[in-house]
Amino acid sequence: MGKAINDKDSQVSYLKQRLNLFVDVLDSIDPEQADIDDIDRLIAMIDDIEVKCEQFKKSE
Repeated sequence: MGKAINDKDSQVSYLKQRLNLFVDVLDSIDPEQADIDDIDRLIAMIDDIEVKCEQFKKSE
């Protein structure tokens, strides 16, 4: 497990990194070759980011 992220700057940095990773994965998917597993992976990434946002809001 990683270290808890408690300060706002670290939280924003973490979310930016996760969003950049999401964009990279999205850019790497060939729309003509994408399958349901690719879509599920993208949805899971968004869900993980949403959960982390909720955790950060609760830690305020």
